[in-house]
Amino acid sequence: MTDKLIKALAYNNEIRVYVVDATEMVTEAQKKHDTWSTATAALGRAMIGTTLLGATLKGNEKITVRIEGNGPIGYLVIDSNGKGETKGYIHNPQVNLPLNGKGKLDVRGAVGTEGMLTVSKDLGMKKPFVGQVPLVSGELGEDFTYYMANSEQIPSAVGVSVLVNPDETVKAAGGFMIQVLPNAKEETINKIETVIAELPLVSRLMENGEKPDQILERLVGKDNYQLLETTPVMFKCDCSKERFADAIISLGAEEIQNMIDEDHGAEAVCHFCRTKYQYTENDLEALKEEAVSL
Repeated sequence: MTDKLIKALAYNNEIRVYVVDATEMVTEAQKKHDTWSTATAALGRAMIGTTLLGATLKGNEKITVRIEGNGPIGYLVIDSNGKGETKGYIHNPQVNLPLNGKGKLDVRGAVGTEGMLTVSKDLGMKKPFVGQVPLVSGELGEDFTYYMANSEQIPSAVGVSVLVNPDETVKAAGGFMIQVLPNAKEETINKIETVIAELPLVSRLMENGEKPDQILERLVGKDNYQLLETTPVMFKCDCSKERFADAIISLGAEEIQNMIDEDHGAEAVCHFCRTKYQYTENDLEALKEEAVSL
C-alpha cells in the first residue's frame, strides 16, 4: 500500500478538490519521533494539512508550516513540496491527554488555542511568500481553513484526521481540501457545505477500506468530477552529512576548533528524521580549513 493524493475539478470546474491517504507517512513520523497518541494526532494532522497545501505547488517549490500554540506539544514545523514529499517535527512528542468531550483525541488541548500558524512558500523567487494567521481552533483543520480564506483569499474547507491504535501505532490518516473557484454558483457551495457537514472523519472512512477516489465521490458525487492528477505522498527528509557539514562550516574556524579540543569530534542529529551524522577530528579539521578559506 502506498499513500497517494488525488486532485480533481468538480461541478463543471467550479470546485477544486484534493484528497489524500497519508497513513504510511504519518506512521513513519510516529516511529521516528516516538510520539504518544495525542501528539501523533497533532503531528499527523499538521503533516496532512501541509501536504494538501503543498499539492498546490509545482515540483521543487517548497512550503514550510509552523504551528505554535500555548499547548503542551510546543511547536510543530512541517516541510512539504509539490512532489508529495513531507517531513515533520514536533517539539514535545511525549504528550497524551485524556479524550475530549466527544470521546476523541484532544488535539486542541495539545496544540492550544492561542498562537499562530505561519506559512512560508519558496517559489523560486528572491523572497519567500509568508502568510500568518492566529490559531482559531487548535484542531488544525479549521486553522488551515482559516489560513486559506484569510491569507490566500481562497474560500476553502480543509479536513484532517488521524486514528491512533491503543498501542500508539497509526491506524489511518488522511484528509481533504476543497477550494471554491471564482465561478462557483451559490447552489454548488451550499451542496458542498451540506456534504462536508455530514461527512464522517476521513480516517474512519479509510479504516473501513475506502480509497481517496471513493472519498472524492462522497464529496462531489459520482460522474461529477474530472480527475487531474494522482501523486504518491511520503515522509521524506532531504538531510545529508554534506548539508550538516555546511552548517558546521558556517559556525567559523574558532567554534570548530573548540569542538575538536573539547569533544574530539561532533554529532549532528536531524530534527525531522532523527538521523545521526558523526564527524571525526579529521573531518572537523577539514571543515575548519574550509571555514578559514571563506
